[in-house]
Amino acid sequence: MRPAHHHYKDMPGQRLLQPIRRKLRADVGTTFPGLSTENLAELMPSKEELNIVKVYAHKGDSLTLYVHNKNPILFELERKLYPTVYTLWRFPDLLPAFGTWPPVLEKMAGGADLMLPGVVLPSTGLPGVEQGRLCAVTLVGNRAPVAIGVATVSTREMLASGMKGKGFNILHTYKDQLWASGDKSGPPVIAPLETEASPEEDDEQHSPDLMLDTHESETQMKNLCLTDVAADKNRESEDIAVEEGIETTKDSENISPQEAMDVLLNQCFFQALKYKVKKSDLPLLTSSFLRNYLFSCCPEGEQVDIKKSSYKKLSKFLQVMQQRKILQVKELTKGVESIVEVDWKHPDIRSFAAPVSEPTASSENIDVGTEDFYQPPEIISLYGISAKMMPLFQESGQKKGNLLSQNDVRSMIISYVKKNELVHPENKNFVTVNPVICDCLLDKSEQHDITLLKWDDLVTRCLERMQHSHQVTFPGSSPVIRKGNIEPIDINVAQRASNKKVTMIKNLELYGLDPQSFASLLQQKVQASATCTPLPGAKDRVQVQIQGNQLPHIGRLLLDHFKIPRKYVNGLDLSTKSSKKK
Repeated sequence: MRPAHHHYKDMPGQRLLQPIRRKLRADVGTTFPGLSTENLAELMPSKEELNIVKVYAHKGDSLTLYVHNKNPILFELERKLYPTVYTLWRFPDLLPAFGTWPPVLEKMAGGADLMLPGVVLPSTGLPGVEQGRLCAVTLVGNRAPVAIGVATVSTREMLASGMKGKGFNILHTYKDQLWASGDKSGPPVIAPLETEASPEEDDEQHSPDLMLDTHESETQMKNLCLTDVAADKNRESEDIAVEEGIETTKDSENISPQEAMDVLLNQCFFQALKYKVKKSDLPLLTSSFLRNYLFSCCPEGEQVDIKKSSYKKLSKFLQVMQQRKILQVKELTKGVESIVEVDWKHPDIRSFAAPVSEPTASSENIDVGTEDFYQPPEIISLYGISAKMMPLFQESGQKKGNLLSQNDVRSMIISYVKKNELVHPENKNFVTVNPVICDCLLDKSEQHDITLLKWDDLVTRCLERMQHSHQVTFPGSSPVIRKGNIEPIDINVAQRASNKKVTMIKNLELYGLDPQSFASLLQQKVQASATCTPLPGAKDRVQVQIQGNQLPHIGRLLLDHFKIPRKYVNGLDLSTKSSKKK
């Protein structure tokens, strides 16, 4: 049941008598042992008014609210007590918390449950919870909870499933009707914890399976704090260490693994800019810079792992370098950043000297680096609810404009059909067309003829009539949502003068592939001339053009080498058709 998302009417509030107040305080203390006596006194002060309000949902379900200073602080459902977001903002660590992205909050407030793909996996590891445990949901970068829900599976089962399926049945969220019955204040900004627990505390509080992740995270938090306080001092010492060729490893004295990774990252970054990146390479996709230039500068036996550095993400590291005016980064394509300018005269680049043991650049580095480190983006089709389609989704608590996955749409359609008893009694493969389905899914010419629809036809018609969008998530980056369907990588063979053929490839940038690097790699494999030319009608986009009909080679490169799913590549069937003609 989702009481917070129902329309409700409330009965007049009653002031709690002292005996009832004492019993409530005792019940809250038993339900939430993390609250101390002082916390309970702060939550429910003895000398201040505390009201009880009976709430009735539109289906007649009763809900009890406990209100202090006009804000609901607790609600009771089926004899169980739950905190509201107003209470959790005062005691953010009351419940085990799972993080998600801001766009997910709107869906939850509209009535959706939290699916596991929407849960952010922090470097600390997920909290250890069992199935049925009440949990809080927070947004990335802020510990202030924005929702509460019941875990549908344990943490072990979440991880074992590959973070797929439903994670939490959401009971109450920020911006729902329960929240709106209070003062409608917004969540405070509560920074992530920066304290480091002792090893003894770790042993007591965490299971052995989670201990390593948690301990490593706490160490990283401490190092992050130190890095923020003395960032300039660290950079100076790192540059001096690199310039003098001092060996800096994870086992060095007085240097943490995180600091060692920062040193290695800075060393590889400056070496890549000074010795590998050329002006003609710009603009250069940041993802291509990482895998084709920076990674290949690593000393033998070492590997840059940005997640283990104090920066955590490449975008944050490059932002710091941009603030130091070493380079300039721009978003030439929505959601995809590129390095557009490098100041090779900057003192940090000019004074950098590469260690003697570093390998020299070679054409093999591009091939191997790309193969080892490129990961295709995760692409999810999303479907927006239009005004015409709203009647089908209202019962699921959805709002106009909400974005749903295909599985979400299917689940809500099935739920609507079953709630309204539309499954055909004699043949369960068919659904009876009621007035809502008729208006939403049938054309005018069909409305008098069609009385039954097959399940697949029902869902297909629904998806076709919704507003299409897609979400792209590059490894290490936040998801980006764009309208429409993603353009596939398009391959076309054209005939030029003297019966010569050329093969053209476009839209590589949308999949995190740098056209210049792709052209170089393709040229090496087929021994033919390849160039990059501006893409007509598309700002700041280019297409790769290579001599001859190279469809088979391009297909192997995209599908086998870069692991791009076949459905996102257009034009490979031309190779099959031409071979059949022969």
